[in-house]
This record gives sequence, structure tokens and C-alpha cells, in this order.
Amino acid sequence: MEAVPARARVYIACVAIAALLCLLPLPGVRTPWWAVALLAALYAGCERVARSRFVGISHPAGTFYPVLLAGAFLLPAPAAALVVVPGALLSQVAQRPVALRRVWRAAQLVLGVWAAAEVHRLLGGRDAVVAGDVPYALGPAGAAVLAFCLVLALLDGGILAVAERVPVRRAWRGLVARSLAPIAVHGLAGLMMAVLWRSPYGPVSALLVLLPMCVSWWAFAQYHRERAAHQATIRALVQAVDIKDGYTRGHSERVGQASMMIARELGMADERVEVLRFAGILHDVGKLGVPTRLLRKDGPLTPEERRVIELHPEYGHEMVRGIGFLGEARAAVLHHHERLDGSGYPYGLMGRQIPESARVVAVADAFDAMTSTRSYSRARPVSVALAELERCAGSQFDPVMVAALVEAVGRTGWHPAVTADDKEPRPPRVPPPGTRLSSRPGTHR
Repeated sequence: MEAVPARARVYIACVAIAALLCLLPLPGVRTPWWAVALLAALYAGCERVARSRFVGISHPAGTFYPVLLAGAFLLPAPAAALVVVPGALLSQVAQRPVALRRVWRAAQLVLGVWAAAEVHRLLGGRDAVVAGDVPYALGPAGAAVLAFCLVLALLDGGILAVAERVPVRRAWRGLVARSLAPIAVHGLAGLMMAVLWRSPYGPVSALLVLLPMCVSWWAFAQYHRERAAHQATIRALVQAVDIKDGYTRGHSERVGQASMMIARELGMADERVEVLRFAGILHDVGKLGVPTRLLRKDGPLTPEERRVIELHPEYGHEMVRGIGFLGEARAAVLHHHERLDGSGYPYGLMGRQIPESARVVAVADAFDAMTSTRSYSRARPVSVALAELERCAGSQFDPVMVAALVEAVGRTGWHPAVTADDKEPRPPRVPPPGTRLSSRPGTHR
């Protein structure tokens, strides 16, 4: 079972208690219970489909909001919040602890739907829905959707700050902006459901609104399924590199993790953080084009052999240039061995000529190289490696990237691993002539 910090459990317990308080007035609320049951069953069914083989992967939205928002537009706030509970508590959860994640999701949505229903009621939206006055109903419905989005973003930011120790100034950054547009579309569908539900045609006609939503939802899920296939291809490439160069097994994944830590510390958007993670993972993929005998050679490399190995960034760039969603990761693969003083390779770029993504990966790559045991060097303590990066900042590494890594590691820590895959010790491999990791922490194969 994955460890959940005690502070995160306390936070989730507080949110769950707040959700229960929202449901307490139910016995005294005049509610069409058949409508609550129908909407709850519909939502639970949509949750089940979202994680079925029909979709192929868990839908990125995580839930089917039109049904929940239709409940907020049709029912009193406690009853609308109750619609969430069965589907959220019975939904499939891929990560552990399952029960805690279900409780968290249910409590979060209960509070969001309750807030949306209350805002909608206070602005007179329910009368507009009953009268079928769609133009007037748009205002209260929009305010309700905004309230729903704000509550979810507030709670999501809180769990990031508490469970993952994300700085408060960054925990909520961009959450509302990223989620408002898709939730607004779901809110419009929910409003159409509510208006049709109250029309002479009844609930059956309201269900027809879900058909086009389900089609678009399924198509969007297929896009993410295709993206998952691309990621599987990336993992296969990395595994091939690990098999070919056993001394650096796991190195690519750790460089991806360190690159992601730097990107987050710099406040980059989540989409760009993910691209930089891919950049770190793929930075050495060009080693597939380097003869295995050179990668595993025990002894110093000749200048010609060194030049062959230094071609691996260009090989890697050619391998990934056709993967469209990688974006600037391709530039990082090509330029991660450039140095700020212009003495790097393959093109000897200087300073800001080096793409930002490459400057991120260069620091992450050197950091993992220094904190991992290699055939020709023992792992250095994290503090020593960070001090070495700081010493080389400005000549070899971008000082901004170094400072970001130092800050991130200081807050979350770093757990280096031995990258050599052999169980039996092998003869130490002599570093190439002139290689001094103390002065050039990024020099490695």
C-alpha cells in the first residue's frame, strides 16, 4: 500500500466531515427521491463506463459532470450532493489506498455539487429552469458552474500542498484556468438536461442530451488512448537503451524525474512539465545508434571513439523527431550536452542559444550521474553533488536551473539508486582521458 502522509489523512478527514455536514439536512428536505435515485444510478453507470474497456483508459475528466450539474440545477443542495455518493464510492480506483481515494473523491464532489446547487438557488436559477426560460437560466447556471469549479480547484490545490508539499504559491496555480472551459461545457449540457427534465417531455428526453456528450467524451478518450500508446513506445525505447548500456539502467527515468522537479520549481505549466519529463527520459535514446562495444568498453576511450559516442544526441534527435507531442523535448535530446561557455557538443552553443529544455535536462542528467554508482565512480552524497552543480553554474550549467533543483531537492529529498545492473562486481572502467567529474560533472557516457 502506498504511504499517505498523516497530514494528508487529516486533510481528507476534514473534507469528508464537511461533506457529511452538507448531507445532514436531507431528512428535512422535500425531495423527489425517485429523481435522486435515477440521477445517482445514471452517474454511477457513467463512472463505470468511464473505466471500462469500451473507453480503453480512465477518462481524463475523471467523472461525468453533466449528470451532477443537472442534479444541482434540479434538486435542493443536500439532495443534489447525495447524487454523487454511490457512484464515487463504488468507482474503480487504480492506485492504492483504494478506500481513502474513494472517500476523497466522494467528499470533494459532494462539496462541489452542494456549492453549485446553493449558488444556483440563491440566484433564482431553479425558477428559470422550471419555466424553461433558457436565456435567463444561463446566468445562474454559469455562476453555479464557476462555484463548482472553484471548490474542486481549492480542494485539489489543498491536497497538493498537504500531501506532496507543493509550495502554496504554486499549488493552486492554473487549476481553475485549466478546468473551467471543459466544466463549462458539461454545465451547459447539464442545464439542457435540467430544462428538458422539467419540460412536458420529462426525464426521458433529458437523457437524450447525454448522447452527443458521450460521443465527444469517447472520442476525447481515444485521443488519450493514442497518447498512451506513444508513451508505451517511449518506454520501449528507454528499456532498449537500458539493456544496451546496463551501467546506466534506470538513469533515464531518474533524469526524467529530476527534470520534472526543476520544471515544477520554475512554475511551468503541467503540460510543459510533462514534456520535460519525456525529455529527461529520452535524453540518451541516441545510444541505440552507438556500438555496444564502446558503451561497455572497460578502459579509456580513444579520441575517435569519444567522437562516435558524442554523436548520440544527434542520433536521438533523429529517432524522436517524428513524435509530434514531444514538442521541445526533441531540442533537449539534441542539446543536453551543450555548455553555457560553448565547450559542449554537438554544436558548441553558448548561453541562451541553448534551448531552455536542454538546460533543464543537462542539470538533471549531471545530478543523477554524480549521485549514482557507476563502473568508474562511486555515488556522491546529494549535498556534494548539489555543491558541485552550484560551483559549475554559469560556466557549464544554467544557474537558474541549478537553483531550482537545489530548492526542490531541499524540500522533497532525493533517493539515488545504483545503476549498474550486475550482481557480481565488474572490473572498474577507467574514465576517458581528461575526464574529471569533479570539474565536469556532466561528463559521462
